[in-house]
Amino acid sequence: MNMNMHQQRKAGKWKLGAVLLLLAGGGLLSCRENAIKDLSPADSPVYITNYDRSVNFGQYKTFSLPDSVIIESNDSYATSQTPISSRFVTNVANALTAKGFQRVNRGDNADLGVAIIQVNNQYTGVASNPYSYYSGYWGGFGGLGGYGYSPYYPSYYTYQVTDQYWEVQIVDLKNRPTAGTGTGTGQPQLNVIYNATIRGADITDQQAVDNAITAIFNQSPYLKASE
Repeated sequence: MNMNMHQQRKAGKWKLGAVLLLLAGGGLLSCRENAIKDLSPADSPVYITNYDRSVNFGQYKTFSLPDSVIIESNDSYATSQTPISSRFVTNVANALTAKGFQRVNRGDNADLGVAIIQVNNQYTGVASNPYSYYSGYWGGFGGLGGYGYSPYYPSYYTYQVTDQYWEVQIVDLKNRPTAGTGTGTGQPQLNVIYNATIRGADITDQQAVDNAITAIFNQSPYLKASE
């Protein structure tokens, strides 16, 4: 089978329709054990962008972006400044500036708040095994092949899942609610009006950062200030 169907992309990313096709098309996946095995690091990232359709981005003029990124690990949060994270900050700031927004100094009032987040979550769980015992599956009541051997597996097993990706979030500071109207903690609930997620191959060099930020802003033409 021609595996080019697994590598359809535009501007260094898979189209969302192609991703859905890979997930739904069991017949296509059966042609090869690993559908992304032969993809290069430049082909494997997936860029997903979403925004609040009710928002007119032309109403915003300024944005605040810290020099560090947020490291999210399960329920804990920290900040980080590495060459890769600094590249993220610089590229996002330049991209927003090119869209007509103006970056303000830390502590100054801004219309938009921008956060760059590196997510590194790990989950451990326990699942049951409903088919833990089968005495005569191949050989009648004598076990496998009639040799009297009947395998037994524990009725449960543990597993661990690692979820790693990058996010760029933009929140509305211009129209934020007044204090005390949020989640009950006394802090106002800010609205996330834009979110970009970068999944796939790990970002380990500055070229990968450049490619990712270029891709997500190229597919976000609505994200621009009024002239």
